[in-house]
Amino acid sequence: MTAGRLFRASERRATPWRNGGGVTREVAAGPADAGLEDFAWRVSLADVAAGGPFSSFPGVDRIITVVDGPGMELIVDGVPHTVDTPYEPFVFSGDAVTDCRLLGGPLVDFNVMTRRDAATADVRVTREKFAVAPQGAAQTLVIALSGTATLAGTDVTLDRFDAALFSAHEPATVHVDGVTAAVTITPVSA
Repeated sequence: MTAGRLFRASERRATPWRNGGGVTREVAAGPADAGLEDFAWRVSLADVAAGGPFSSFPGVDRIITVVDGPGMELIVDGVPHTVDTPYEPFVFSGDAVTDCRLLGGPLVDFNVMTRRDAATADVRVTREKFAVAPQGAAQTLVIALSGTATLAGTDVTLDRFDAALFSAHEPATVHVDGVTAAVTITPVSA
């Protein structure tokens, strides 16, 4: 059995935000060498130290999940949304004018972004064992959000914020000791 492509948290570089409100650590992106202007999909973790406006990402769908901290209020195109329940994904458009107000201090959030004309994403958060079996051209990124996740039949354990990317020919069973997210990324048919 394969362990997929591994992305260790200890190997990630922190990129400071232009507004000074936090830092982002990219977990994985597709294509692998893509930047912010040309990704089809991008998964990252952010340490948010201060509220403020979100960067605009036209043509991009976003899913954000609070991992640590008291949460935030997102004002998306003028409509307030309280995002304060840990591990509960919130979906919104990167086209929207979005502002953030922290609810009591710094936080860590998990971000999934897909370019609408290139890919879609589904985020499933679980505390139980699950199977990974992407179909066709889809891929599934598994990331340990708390505790660990062990890939059955291998000697691979994902510690907090470690991730593994699986494609259709790499099915796996994941044993969860904590909270793990499975992000299934499906290319949009041309």
